[in-house]
Amino acid sequence: MRLFVAVLPPVEALQGLADAVAPVRGLPGADRLRWTSADAWHLTLAFLGEVPADRVPELEVALAEVAEGHPVHTLRLAGGGRFGDRVLWAGVAGQDWALRRLAEAVYGATAEVTGETDAFSFHPHLTLARAGSSRGRRRAEQRLAAAELDALARALDEYRGPEWEAAELHLMLSAHEGGTVRYTSLRSWPLARWEAGPQ
Repeated sequence: MRLFVAVLPPVEALQGLADAVAPVRGLPGADRLRWTSADAWHLTLAFLGEVPADRVPELEVALAEVAEGHPVHTLRLAGGGRFGDRVLWAGVAGQDWALRRLAEAVYGATAEVTGETDAFSFHPHLTLARAGSSRGRRRAEQRLAAAELDALARALDEYRGPEWEAAELHLMLSAHEGGTVRYTSLRSWPLARWEAGPQ
């Protein structure tokens, strides 16, 4: 099973972002990207990769403990950016420090199951679109692609979506169906209802 852990923004937040992204999809270079559909938008906290089904109960126990130890927090989707010449994303604002802590705890709690040993690295974002493989592309083409992504990201600079409450942790299944990737929440856990400030 190909799994990851995520926070899912509510419909109102996704609709606000979809409205902001609609005109961006008409800008130069946008037609060369594979745009993700709004119903698949999520904030990945940790990618777990292929996990044997018999280890899922162990994961569930670990994630339940993480959820109990981390508070509900307020976020909003805001701004945009890019990873190299490949990925266009929307950013996250608000109590993003709480989201970072949550991601770090998920990473630590799942490391034994995933065998992940690299240093923890997390950049809160929601993937909007991906370019095709840059393998085989000349440097000039890569620079052009990066410049186009820059322009698309700048078009989202002023976007500030509605505030929403990140209140659940989701264990997600990623499955290929008919040439598309489908994400399904296998299980979710409520985050704690206590106040916490940055430390």
